[in-house]
Amino acid sequence: MSQRRITIYDLARAMGISASYVSRALNEHPSINPEVVAAVKKKAKELNFKLNSHAANLRQGSSKTLGVIVPHINQSFFSEIIAGIEEICFEHNHSLIICQTHESFQRESMAVDTLVRQNVDCIILSVAAETTTTEHLENIAQHNIPLIQIDRYLDQLNSCKVLNDNKKAAYDVMQSLFGQGYKRIAFLGGPTHLTTFKQRRDGFLQAWEDSDFSAQAPLLFDDVFDLSVVTEVIDQLLKDTNRPDAIFTVSDHQSVAVLQKAESLGIRVPQDLGIFGFANETFTAIMNPSLSSVDQKSKELGIRAARVYFDDIRKNNGIPKINEVILETELMTRQSSTRK
Repeated sequence: MSQRRITIYDLARAMGISASYVSRALNEHPSINPEVVAAVKKKAKELNFKLNSHAANLRQGSSKTLGVIVPHINQSFFSEIIAGIEEICFEHNHSLIICQTHESFQRESMAVDTLVRQNVDCIILSVAAETTTTEHLENIAQHNIPLIQIDRYLDQLNSCKVLNDNKKAAYDVMQSLFGQGYKRIAFLGGPTHLTTFKQRRDGFLQAWEDSDFSAQAPLLFDDVFDLSVVTEVIDQLLKDTNRPDAIFTVSDHQSVAVLQKAESLGIRVPQDLGIFGFANETFTAIMNPSLSSVDQKSKELGIRAARVYFDDIRKNNGIPKINEVILETELMTRQSSTRK
């Protein structure tokens, strides 16, 4: 059986001084003689004592910890966001607690509750697909914890946001597809209650209205996010006698499903079918054919979100001067949408 953890009171008894005096010595308080500091640290090492920095931080009014909640940690887009946040946390000597929701509202609510109980200094959140209400998120502000929404967000919630220009990105994708000679383009959208996906939809529609084909009804499918729904819609589209000659998706995982179905039906990509996705997941560049996608600069999104906290919110006593940060995207036009 493991031994009980040595406490600051054990160390104080071993040295015959008060626990508060030991604490000041371990933290090298200027009122403590350097020789005493050295002696206390030596005894702490002998007893294998570790200072409880969490408790010390809480006494100072900070946990020196940020919390991040994302839908999936095994997708490179979100893992790069986390990497960016962690990089800035390290610079500021802060830790990071990572939670994932698997697109579940219930899991998101539990993650929020966990981070609030941990008294984190800030929560950075990318909203789950199932989330349609803000009550659990408004609870964060009631505990005086800043909230930063990143990538996916609910517009009705008042918080700082770090985002891409999703409407412009979607518009630019459509212009790229038109430029490659595609004329009948289908759009596979996401949950439109999340503003991020609504903006991508708006960009698609705006480009369609501005095109030479606007007299035709757009091929638009909302809430095509769950894999079973994705499979059903793609099967319907590609088996249609008047099938689209390109498909624009709001996620690279949808694009993979499109490519796999096209290959199973003997449809050539990009000659017979163009494919363009979103997020620039790591697999897009190494597939055959390689998948065109929108690079959202995911690590930079994470870096900027963390900096909003450290350089704005924290420096201004919890009252941010920056409400929204918009990062430009880049089209990664690869084989799946290149005819010319």
